[in-house]
Amino acid sequence: MKKISSHNTVSRLFSMRTTGILSIMLTVSISAIAQKKTANKKAEIPAISVGVQVYASHIQAPTAIVFPDNDQAWITEQAGKIRVVQQGKLLEEPLIDLKDKLVKLNNGYEERGLLGIALHPAFKTNKKVYLYYDIPSVQKSNHTGVLAEYTLAESGNKIDRASERIILTIEEPDGNHNGGCLQFGPDGFLYVSFGDGGGQGDEHGKIGNGQDMNTWHGKILRIDINTGSGYKVPTDNPFVGKTDVKPEIWAYGFRNPWRFSFDKVSGRLFAGDVGQSTWEEVDIVKKGGNYGWRLMEGTHCYNPDKGCEIKEMIAPTAEYHHSEGVSVTGGYVYNGSKNPEIKGKYIFADWTGKGYYLKQAGSKWTRGKLSFANIADNAKITAFGEDPSGELYVLTNTDTGPENKNGTIYRIIKN
Repeated sequence: MKKISSHNTVSRLFSMRTTGILSIMLTVSISAIAQKKTANKKAEIPAISVGVQVYASHIQAPTAIVFPDNDQAWITEQAGKIRVVQQGKLLEEPLIDLKDKLVKLNNGYEERGLLGIALHPAFKTNKKVYLYYDIPSVQKSNHTGVLAEYTLAESGNKIDRASERIILTIEEPDGNHNGGCLQFGPDGFLYVSFGDGGGQGDEHGKIGNGQDMNTWHGKILRIDINTGSGYKVPTDNPFVGKTDVKPEIWAYGFRNPWRFSFDKVSGRLFAGDVGQSTWEEVDIVKKGGNYGWRLMEGTHCYNPDKGCEIKEMIAPTAEYHHSEGVSVTGGYVYNGSKNPEIKGKYIFADWTGKGYYLKQAGSKWTRGKLSFANIADNAKITAFGEDPSGELYVLTNTDTGPENKNGTIYRIIKN
């Protein structure tokens, strides 16, 4: 689910994300940007090959996966269902079907739908589930994004639709760049990603939504959902009390942070931020950080195309040119035990099917290529997942929309 608005060919169609170092806070000058670009070019390391095995197939455009326990997985389908894999078998009956609530989805290219899922840190006792999905707008926007809480029914095999509690909504001016990733941090708060509002080039207002601190668009939010209605803003959020700044904002300057995750060991937040027309980037997201969009695309000036000056920004941990891919899919740091070769490495991919990893050495990160042996040649990588033991999963679709049931979930194994 990626970036049609940024490209004119079918191969560049997937922006859901549309399809987001110890990176230091920098005072960025053009010379510093050039140095970073050179460093990235020199940072190539040996390729790694991993195996994959099919975990579930015949999924309708998978967008996310969570694991309520070791024997079960829940997969969100873009068209509105949550599918259940129980002891390796895909069940026919969905956990819930929200199709009747969703905005009408297009065949072919489509970035809206059921996009995100997260389980409450105390899920085993409170059975609370959080979903992000898109509904028709009553305010004449393209659609409305919804973050809602649900509770698992007592039977344990259904989500209780009547338990829905709306936490927040957002009006979306375009159909693309919807973010919609949900993750609970090690602090117990819920983090939510929003794209820049869609279209091309973040042409929203005088400075674009990414740099506008009075909107949620182009941001990652941090909220406390442990309340009876709505949400609370954590008192230690970086912009609490600032004038004309949304206090929910944790970090800003994103184009479309389609998928992000927390490293279970270090607690760091890694995000893949989908680029416009030339550069894709991975960021380690820090409290209050500015990641540059629309002034920057990766480490390169975008608007203006020359002489862009940002007093403070956090440079990407890694970037790659569109000669390598067209839309980044954020992944996870591998903390499992079955594949020592990728232990501690950040695993991610491009939507076109190319895999990559990041390796840290001191304060520097280098990027290498990661190939998935035996993965389908036409697989478009839409997301990754992590099970309770730290093993990773790759979510794929063969098309740019939700009209088929050709999606496959693969478990990464040792090659």
